[in-house]
Amino acid sequence: MEDTQYPLLSKIATPGDVKKLSEDQLPALCDEIRAYLIENLSENPGHFASSMGAVDLIVALHYVFDTPYDRLVWDVGHQAYAHKILTGRREEFKNHRTLNGISGFPSPLESECDSFMAGHAGNSISAGLGMAIADKLTPGNENRKTVAIIGDASISGGLAFEGLNNASNHPNDLLIILNDNDMSIDNNVGALHSYLSDLTTSAGYNKLRNKMAIYLKKKGVLTEPRRRAIIRFSNSVKSLVSRKQNIFEGLNIRYFGPIDGHDVRKLVKVLRDIKDMHGPRLLHLYTTKGKGYKPAELDPSIWHAPGRFDPDSGLRIKKSEGEKCPLWQEVFGQTLVELARQDERVIGITAAMPSGTSVNYLIDAMPERAFDVGISEGHAVTFAGGLAAAGKRPFVAIYSSFLQRAYDNIIHDVAIQGLPVTFCIDRAGLVGEDGVTHHGFFDLPYLSCVPGLYIAAPADSQTLRQIMHASLSMDVPLAIRYPRGMANPYDVNMPIQPIEAGKGHLVYQGENAKAAILTIGPILKNALESAKILKKDGIEVDIYDMIWMKPLDTQLLEEISKKYSVVVTVEDGVIAGGFGSAVADYLQTQSIIPKIRKLGIPDRWIMHGDIPHLQQICGYDAQGIAETVRKSLN
Repeated sequence: MEDTQYPLLSKIATPGDVKKLSEDQLPALCDEIRAYLIENLSENPGHFASSMGAVDLIVALHYVFDTPYDRLVWDVGHQAYAHKILTGRREEFKNHRTLNGISGFPSPLESECDSFMAGHAGNSISAGLGMAIADKLTPGNENRKTVAIIGDASISGGLAFEGLNNASNHPNDLLIILNDNDMSIDNNVGALHSYLSDLTTSAGYNKLRNKMAIYLKKKGVLTEPRRRAIIRFSNSVKSLVSRKQNIFEGLNIRYFGPIDGHDVRKLVKVLRDIKDMHGPRLLHLYTTKGKGYKPAELDPSIWHAPGRFDPDSGLRIKKSEGEKCPLWQEVFGQTLVELARQDERVIGITAAMPSGTSVNYLIDAMPERAFDVGISEGHAVTFAGGLAAAGKRPFVAIYSSFLQRAYDNIIHDVAIQGLPVTFCIDRAGLVGEDGVTHHGFFDLPYLSCVPGLYIAAPADSQTLRQIMHASLSMDVPLAIRYPRGMANPYDVNMPIQPIEAGKGHLVYQGENAKAAILTIGPILKNALESAKILKKDGIEVDIYDMIWMKPLDTQLLEEISKKYSVVVTVEDGVIAGGFGSAVADYLQTQSIIPKIRKLGIPDRWIMHGDIPHLQQICGYDAQGIAETVRKSLN
């Protein structure tokens, strides 16, 4: 790193180096970090707007707290890039999210400065509370600090509320920082509000307050119920003065703020004043997504993860390859609008991912029939169950890894009742650079064991459209899984052909083939490429697109068992309990049992990198499939 370009940042290798700076140097450090983020993320993309908005907070946290001894617990981690840069990973950040590079999310597997895994929203308060209480129970650790940082979107999730409720009812010293980047600070800059905010966070005020509390407790005047009532009253007064109600006024959690989250000197002062307080407390900050880069400030949703861009002009650089191909999510979103226009029962639901799932197409076209319920996947599923019970046909679009949080709701509130809810499972399989917390590994096994739930994985755009159309006449819960990335082009005017549940078909036929490759989903493409490789070696295979994991095409499997000596199954998901396991279990019941080989994600965690390399690591790229067929025929 050039000392002339980054004179302060270039000298920081550990959080301890941040403390060596004067407070007057901190704004300049924040400017350098933002410039470093722009330089690197314009070439190696990642989560941009939220990380730009959290720079001042991160600098202040490392300046005031003794990290990593004091713990910072991040929620999601989209905003934590500056944290990585200040904790010994500045140079490694240039290759973040790439194969063998550092993760795009905080991970204890990567650094002792990352206290807890942070890939899914809503877990920071619960995890931080566990750490704070553990320290109270550990001699010598009673004064160790834990800070949970959570965003305004994440705090709306159910798990965050459960954590808040528990924090208000058990002795702990957890500090919760609410990074609110979705509201204006303009209404809260009056003189009285500023005075109240400064007063309640000042060290002198809180020392006096604590002494009075101890005195009144000794006299028997201040009981625990009265103490809680005073906190609730105090929070209510603050809400009245600031002209903002807050959800904490009914909890026994002290509330401070809101304050400007981009005034790093003020942040340092406030954090110093409240860091040694006892009891749970919440500091509310207002920040701006994309702070320091005007295009991102003006359109933070586009700049959440913008891809490569020109840092000077702010123009995003489109990928030339596949530009004419739609994304899988776009095929879903366009078809959903099409269905909604045909059938008034159709409803679209997503959980805080309207653009990520393309439910925003229906939101734009028919806003009264599309719902973004926020980071509340369990509610999304049960809400859909209620709609279905009342005669509607809900389509619930949620990423595979996030749908895991709604497992009980799927079983209890949809499947047991046999309600016709269609789960459109986006980002199924390997997702690439977002890595281990976002891969959609597990949906096939965790859904296939649920009675009465149908599961399909289309290999192409037209099949996805066929299944979505067919779902309107299926009176069963249905899951349709599809990956991240480009699908094949399709003609919207092409007639939708009927598709039968539980029926696969032969898509490639070799000459006198002794081996069959069975695939489910778009991984069919790899199998077709492997057939070309094998053909050059004089090896012929037949390839079947099974489409449905449940119900399985048992009639086709019986025919396959009698025809081939080798069967290779390929899926973009975990092998254990997946599609291959279902095929193997059935084939074991036949009188003639071929040699079965299962390809998919092995029983270990797969980290981040580009999808072709990850498929190669897992052994189900085209070369891996071909090699498995070769070995199995020998």
